Amino acid sequence: MRTCIASLLLVISPVLAASAAQAQDGMLSLEMLYHPTKKEKFDTKPLTRLAWDAQNRLIETQSKDGVVQQFVVNPATWHKQVLSLDGNILAMMTAAGIPEKEAKAQIDKLTPQIKPDLKSYLFTYKNDLWLLDLQRGKVRELTHTPDQVEDEAILSPDLQSVAYLKGNDIYLTDIATATEKRLTTGGNETTFNGRLDWVYMEEIYGRGKLRAFWWAPDSKKIAYLSFDESKVPVYTLSGDHVQPIKSERTRYPKAGDPNPDVKLGVVDMTGQTSWTENPYAGKETLIVQVGWTPDGKLLASWQDRVQTWLDLRLYDAKYRSRQLLRESSPAWVERLPLPQFLKDGSFIWESDRTGHHHLYRYDQQYQLKGAITKGDWDIRSVYGVDEAKGKVFFAANERNPIGNDVYAVNLDGSKLQRLTTESGTHNARWNSAYTHFIDSWSSLRQPPRQAVFNAEGVSQKLVDDVGVPEKMQGLKLAKVTQQQIKSRDGFLMESLLFLPPDFDPNKKYPVYQHLYSGPMASQVVDRWNSNLWHHFLAQQGYIVWIMDNRSASNKGLASAWPIHKRLGQLELQDQLDGLEWLRKQGWADMDRIALNGWSYGGYMTSYAMTHSKAWKIGFVGAPVTDYRLYDSVYTERYMGLPQENAEGYDKGSVLKAAKDLSGKIMIMHGTMDDNVHPQNTIMFIDELIKNGKDYSLQLYPGAGHGPRGDWVVWSQQKAKWEFLKNNL
Repeated sequence: MRTCIASLLLVISPVLAASAAQAQDGMLSLEMLYHPTKKEKFDTKPLTRLAWDAQNRLIETQSKDGVVQQFVVNPATWHKQVLSLDGNILAMMTAAGIPEKEAKAQIDKLTPQIKPDLKSYLFTYKNDLWLLDLQRGKVRELTHTPDQVEDEAILSPDLQSVAYLKGNDIYLTDIATATEKRLTTGGNETTFNGRLDWVYMEEIYGRGKLRAFWWAPDSKKIAYLSFDESKVPVYTLSGDHVQPIKSERTRYPKAGDPNPDVKLGVVDMTGQTSWTENPYAGKETLIVQVGWTPDGKLLASWQDRVQTWLDLRLYDAKYRSRQLLRESSPAWVERLPLPQFLKDGSFIWESDRTGHHHLYRYDQQYQLKGAITKGDWDIRSVYGVDEAKGKVFFAANERNPIGNDVYAVNLDGSKLQRLTTESGTHNARWNSAYTHFIDSWSSLRQPPRQAVFNAEGVSQKLVDDVGVPEKMQGLKLAKVTQQQIKSRDGFLMESLLFLPPDFDPNKKYPVYQHLYSGPMASQVVDRWNSNLWHHFLAQQGYIVWIMDNRSASNKGLASAWPIHKRLGQLELQDQLDGLEWLRKQGWADMDRIALNGWSYGGYMTSYAMTHSKAWKIGFVGAPVTDYRLYDSVYTERYMGLPQENAEGYDKGSVLKAAKDLSGKIMIMHGTMDDNVHPQNTIMFIDELIKNGKDYSLQLYPGAGHGPRGDWVVWSQQKAKWEFLKNNL
């Protein structure tokens, strides 16, 4: 659940909506939003593709009919000069024997990856690896084993080799000769060399990322993780949606179960592996980061099983390690990025040690020199360091708690400077000299824009101002207000309201409330999006409300730490405080409130419906119904081990409170959900039946954690709309 499934938001300013030309009657329909063949597209226009090259030139990339063109752009005059190394990639691919239709599909995937200075790109075609070489204007096949899948391929830093996975081992192909070599052996059903297992992928390194190997800067070595899964329990998804049954078996450690045993090795180009020592022999640990220093020394970050500390370790030539620093916490420590080293051997370190995410300077002896940034705000991402001028560039929420801005600060912590003026969510891309940056941004009320700025934040050129999509301009959209709501102890919780276009404060309205509620996973974000579901509901006479409880607000770990070992309890208290604010507004019908959530939001909805009587109906999507049923790494970070916190697990359980269900619920779950297992829903239903409680159920055959596909989504939204109309 590290990546939440959120209901996406779009907000249009009242002035814009009122002045727009009418499109039909200005009303949305469910078919316009979701029907597979009748739905409309309300997406904004794509932004111009801009990037910096190694010479700090601004490059625009265009692609049409398989032809990629790049232009050098003068930021001052916006004069464009065609680069000589243009490439008709379609012609290259068809010349290599790839049919035109399939070549165009490959080009669609490759084009967003193309950068000004990189001339070599990998792609997979018919289970083999291929190389697109723009320098030579050729496409060629690198492997010749169509019966075996190669995945997670990555070029070496010197672009002479490519490393990849076949099954559960690492292989290497020399690009010049296209000869293949196997670097690791022993990979099988329970041994993964260089491939992440399920729980490391989902909760540590990032959903969808399976690569567990990292090239050394000199291209002569590869660090990798090796997983022993033999003790990890197997969970089976039966696959009843097809005949014959297509089962999926995944080694999945639930809270308290054995985790995989993991070790860190380094393999050279001959296939010889050197294993690093285990500095925590006899203790259960996690290896949460692996990388290299600029001069080729191995780095790794380790945590204890329940993630109360994090150690950064540096390895010598014999792969013995020393601890450079330790992070600890009154609750849990988040996985942190590896340090950013400077030319003199000192480094910048990101830490949540104060309860807020800030930067710290360490000297060449790895001793703390001091904080670079501080305050009741958080750094969101670090762009880089201009060592010549002694400045760090980063994004932070210092001004806007639900967005971010671009900042610069001196390495000694002086002269904090905000470089962006318009409020919203910004994404900056600096050139390597840190003289200019490309900024793309949007806000709740502002569609995406893109401009080039100098290092002082002065706009050089507004490149894109995409505006409101034409199809949206005639719609009678909700009036949206943003507000902060005080919890009982004074914490300011962020909130959004979608009010009906003809809102009358003297009337009473039913309320559709959406939440996620999971730690550091806010739903109230100052960013544009084109999903109109909440506007549709507002047109139908519902007030739509979204509020982040404190632990979900992403306002620093300090705001989330109080939920440690007691998931559900404080989140519900905050949501009930929000309802009290709503009641005081006078126009909400407090006897007609619906609650909606998916994943952690599904847990929170089912928890709220079984631990309070405040909501009349609930939409419960893919819920964790008892945290003993969820994975070890996520759950134990927040709850500790079940055997050491039985009371906290019991109080956070929906299963144990099923007898107290109040109101009507619709449960939704994909039958092949390998994240929040259907077991959660089945066991919940079993308890509801035993306690004489009614429920509605929507299953999605073959669907995973987030149901996908036009017809599945259409079925889901129809069912939700009917349930809402009939029961609220």
